[in-house]
Amino acid sequence: MSRAFEPLAVGPWKLPQRFVMAPLTRNRAGAGHTPTALNAEYYAQRAGAGLIITEGTAPSQVGQGYLDVPGLYTDEQVAGWRTVAEAVHARDGVIVAQLMHAGRIAHADNKDGAETVAPSAVQAPGEMVTADGTKPHDVPRAVETDEVVGLVADFVTAARNAIAAGLDGVEVHAANGYLLHQFLDPTVNLRDDVYGGSPENRARFVVEVVTAVTEAIGAERVGLRLSPGHQVAGIGEKITSDLTETYRAVVDAVAPLDLAYLSLLASPLEPLESLVRDLRGRFDGVVLLNDGFGEVTTLATVEQLLETGLADAVVVGRPFLANPDLAERWRTGAELNEPNPDTFYGGGAEGYTDYPTLDRT
Repeated sequence: MSRAFEPLAVGPWKLPQRFVMAPLTRNRAGAGHTPTALNAEYYAQRAGAGLIITEGTAPSQVGQGYLDVPGLYTDEQVAGWRTVAEAVHARDGVIVAQLMHAGRIAHADNKDGAETVAPSAVQAPGEMVTADGTKPHDVPRAVETDEVVGLVADFVTAARNAIAAGLDGVEVHAANGYLLHQFLDPTVNLRDDVYGGSPENRARFVVEVVTAVTEAIGAERVGLRLSPGHQVAGIGEKITSDLTETYRAVVDAVAPLDLAYLSLLASPLEPLESLVRDLRGRFDGVVLLNDGFGEVTTLATVEQLLETGLADAVVVGRPFLANPDLAERWRTGAELNEPNPDTFYGGGAEGYTDYPTLDRT
């Protein structure tokens, strides 16, 4: 039997296979950053993933970054996510909300004029797409030390809202260049208080968020995503002893909490393999791995990563975009649909819910 199709227990969930659906931003939330019936259909179609990690979902208005990305901070948003959860559960899927505070990767135009904050007043490179075209990222305001407790509270509220909506749990997003990752990176975090300077101090905010969220909804319903050394969105982390000590500080602090899982993005894997193995050993729980940020993950990749012993399951992105029934296609060796990059972000049903399943082909 293929290792990819061995069942796996993750927290309270019994998954039918060892690959799961990655968080994939699609920019199709409705008015007020609220999930719609179209979003519910999209996620329900992919319930065969076993575990779905939603697109990055803002824990507050300030935490919004991109156009038409959902949130979990209003009653309307909770109601929208309830529709999604019910649709996924009707098809026996498990779905957790990825809580993503964008930090400096944002523009006020995309969040009704709300300010943009970061660990330090360091503007991110590049531009943000807005309804009026592309504009440089906002110059963020550095968060005051006594404001951090409020940011932690935003994550806690969003996590409670996720459970109230009927979602199965949350993934705290401390990767890919967003706010929590910005605190970890010494080239973005220039603080001289208890949240800056040493690896332990830079890890503090992530640890506080994860700890508070687990206390609010139960550790068995919480995952954490990290992407050490992933130079994206202006992140300048390099593979040095500082990187190792920073991520050890995070993992050593959260390991005793008995989280549902730790998800690691290592792209490319080769220079980070020893760190991934080290963090896996320190976590001593279920580890998910994604090495496909630059490359499309195939079934062969899943098998290879599982054979390394670096992870218990593999996080798969783009193949799930075009193949709602990816698990069945991989299981039977069926041909895959090819995704259309022109419809990745924004729009309606085209390129979102209209990819055919095997029984429609």
